[in-house]
Amino acid sequence: MPFKYQLIIAGLVIILSACSTKFYVPTTLNVPVIQEKGQCNLTIAGNGNQLEARGAYGISDAIALQLNGSFIFPKDEDNGDGGSGNLTEAGVGYYKNISSDFLFDTYALFGVGSLENHFPSTLQDNPNTSGNISAGIYRVGLQPSISFHKKYFSIIGSARISSVNYSNIKGSLIFDNEDQIKYLEDNKSNLIVEPALTLRAGLENLKLQLQLVKSFNLSNSNFKQDDNLLSVGLNYDLK
Repeated sequence: MPFKYQLIIAGLVIILSACSTKFYVPTTLNVPVIQEKGQCNLTIAGNGNQLEARGAYGISDAIALQLNGSFIFPKDEDNGDGGSGNLTEAGVGYYKNISSDFLFDTYALFGVGSLENHFPSTLQDNPNTSGNISAGIYRVGLQPSISFHKKYFSIIGSARISSVNYSNIKGSLIFDNEDQIKYLEDNKSNLIVEPALTLRAGLENLKLQLQLVKSFNLSNSNFKQDDNLLSVGLNYDLK
């Protein structure tokens, strides 16, 4: 299937998947392509459902740091059903210039945040519940990537392998005749693999970024999550 049609399908999946409880949404991978000490890379990205800020800085000729923030705020359904979430993430990585055009890097990542789902439509059939669920979330992962970069464009292949965990699960929500508190308690640790393709093109220091992510839950393939992310953004690079 041509790549442009894959992007359209991914976007439709994101839009159409908002009508049930959801406990994980993939975030944009920060692939800064740090090549030297003192280089700074900043990205603002997102889509209709989330907004993300990414930053990275080369602190030596081989080590870089990154800091990321993600905010998920899809529009509620007409009946008031919906949810939101956030994740703040920090990472430290090793990078190596394979040649003048190719770079390899890998980052160790740790993120913390929270999520909530509110489903007032369930209260008519379950009047003794609150119709809400909330939880804390933390994600620990490793993210290798390899990039081909030129002055006006770059192509980056990457993958994030992470353990996604939930804590402090609260609320009282029955959805589709299932206790969502118990569901999340029974699935509070997940191994998730997320390959991504990132394209950048534009000026020497400022480029348009397009990223497609596919999310595979290896612990539970039916886990209530989004399994695609398409984000668009601006990338600024200063050496």
